[in-house]
Amino acid sequence: MRKNMVVVEGSYAVAHAVKVCRPNVISAYPITPQTHIVEDLAQFAADGEMNCEYMNVESEFSAISALIGASAAGARTYSSTTSQGLALMHEALFNASGMRLPIVMTVVNRALSAPINIWNDQQDSISQRDTGWIQLYAEDVQESADMTPQIYKLAEDEDVLLPAMSCMDGFILSHVYEPVILLEQSLTDEFLPAYDPEFTLDPKNPMSFGAFADPGTYTEFRYKQEKAMGVALEKIEEIANEFKDIYGRYYGGLIDGYVLDDAEIVIMAMGSIIGTVKDTIDELRIQGESVGLLKVRSFRPFPTEAIRKALKNAKVVITLDKNISIGKNEGALCTEVKACLHNTDNRVPVIGFMLGHGGRDIPINMIKKIINKAKLVEKGIFIESEFADLREDLA
Repeated sequence: MRKNMVVVEGSYAVAHAVKVCRPNVISAYPITPQTHIVEDLAQFAADGEMNCEYMNVESEFSAISALIGASAAGARTYSSTTSQGLALMHEALFNASGMRLPIVMTVVNRALSAPINIWNDQQDSISQRDTGWIQLYAEDVQESADMTPQIYKLAEDEDVLLPAMSCMDGFILSHVYEPVILLEQSLTDEFLPAYDPEFTLDPKNPMSFGAFADPGTYTEFRYKQEKAMGVALEKIEEIANEFKDIYGRYYGGLIDGYVLDDAEIVIMAMGSIIGTVKDTIDELRIQGESVGLLKVRSFRPFPTEAIRKALKNAKVVITLDKNISIGKNEGALCTEVKACLHNTDNRVPVIGFMLGHGGRDIPINMIKKIINKAKLVEKGIFIESEFADLREDLA
């Protein structure tokens, strides 16, 4: 497989992955740092490398709205966005999920304004966690590309039929050049069958999508969305293993552990920060420290049971969040993990650290300081969730 390895920009690797998934309709509006993905896709379409309708629209809201119509008509669809663009889509994200349309979108994570910031954190996608979209987070460029056919297969499964976000950290992954194995068309065709929906907008067989629902029926629509997320929870691991069988690469399904079995202190995180955490753990392990990592790949659906099982031997859990729930003083992963472990036999303390907002660097020394703080908890000292990288001169 290494003969197909090339050095390309992360955005190109994702765009190429989208191309080999054979979408019928692409609609997107350029916004930093997502722009290179849609530029590459536009070039593929212009060069005749893709048999699809590439739609130029006037905003991100228009982009998702166009795909709602295209998906309802039976097309495999794709978009990409970030930050304010994703926020502008907010209203229509609920429509796509409520209509059970398996639209796939790459979210190139970027901080939200104000103040204006174009660098990475994960506040944009985390803010959409209740819209009914599946959310998977990639660790590196290869996973970002390989996640694309997996998330199509998941979203289009007849027992799931939910839209899905493949999330990659802006600039850190989208603009970096790395060795990548580009997805082969023949293998992708074997892995991902053509989209053939049972229900579509068709004048010959009229039906309604997103129709009016009164209080007598509305609850059941929400219930069915939640049930579909439960099915997706089971399918993610299954699809990840099927991908491994065909392509030979595996990233974990819902979660993935790193030197976790004997770890007393476990760090939990999502996205590109995983690489820095692994490097930190490697250093500390040489020094005899009992530290491990639990990577969360699926944030929606949230893998409660898998996390409980993975943390059964932990004495302290650290969560790293590139987001904040303002007014709660902790990040979304921290909140979810606390709820996950509540009322279980393993009442392990969970310490949340918010960091990396607006692209602030996260060096290995910062991770080490966080781990040292967590050791205080083992001694019975209570630690509140906090900003790990706060500049006191500006606070």
